[in-house]
Amino acid sequence: MTSTAELSLETSHAKIVSGALSPELTDRIPRTKVLVESDDRHVVVRIEAEDHNSLRAALNSYIRWMNVAEEMAKEAANR
Repeated sequence: MTSTAELSLETSHAKIVSGALSPELTDRIPRTKVLVESDDRHVVVRIEAEDHNSLRAALNSYIRWMNVAEEMAKEAANR
């Protein structure tokens, strides 16, 4: 049974967040496929997993990574 989810973030730092996620795409989370797309204001992460546990693990990881990238971009912009 395949499980899917989509994360969407609207931010003025979309390209930075998307770029920060790109290394994670090469080190796959087991049993998942991930696609990251972005434009000037949005980052969209689509996750397809073989089971709910894999989906949950991927969601937790990508939410955390997106949050860290966004906070770092904000901090850098304030300096």
